[in-house]
Amino acid sequence: MAERKISLVRKTTETDIRLDLNLDGSGKSTVNTGIGFFDHMLASFAKHGLFDLKVTVKGDLVVDCHHTIEDTGIVLGQAIRKCCGDKKGIKRFGSFLLPMDDTLVLCAIDISGRPYLSEDFRFTTDRVGYFDTEMVKEFFYAISYSAGMNIHLKHMDGENNHHIIEAAFKAFAKALDEATTIDSRIDSVLSTKGTLEG
Repeated sequence: MAERKISLVRKTTETDIRLDLNLDGSGKSTVNTGIGFFDHMLASFAKHGLFDLKVTVKGDLVVDCHHTIEDTGIVLGQAIRKCCGDKKGIKRFGSFLLPMDDTLVLCAIDISGRPYLSEDFRFTTDRVGYFDTEMVKEFFYAISYSAGMNIHLKHMDGENNHHIIEAAFKAFAKALDEATTIDSRIDSVLSTKGTLEG
């Protein structure tokens, strides 16, 4: 099996992002985005998905956290898409129901080539640390569109905003790990159309 890893660089007037992703890693991560809580979430994503991830972001945090978080989602989505290549042999679908103390979050994904995000988070605070809670939607929206995947995130229970966000990142990691797993019984792509390109 070919190595499923990639190094990407994306530089704009708002952000400078360098990201390395290995889908077949062991959960190692080195993350520095300038937003402590976001670093924690990306490290949790890597650990629980068993991905190796290195991310360095220099963003216009003097403005706010929006560009840094959204653009990181864009690059992470691009990395996932490139690592999946022609998608031959992958399970394609993945889902996980993740409990975290008071919180329960469901994530279900389809690496279909078609972007779509559905979420129903109910946050009760504007920020966790220096991370705006409204950016959870923007981050996963960016991944959905740049990776070409359906992402459904359902807030089943819980009120602690830290736990809700962390459960979402971990549930997504577990679902992505399942969806990108190679199944030897799948000799092409898992589609009656014969393609997973939208």
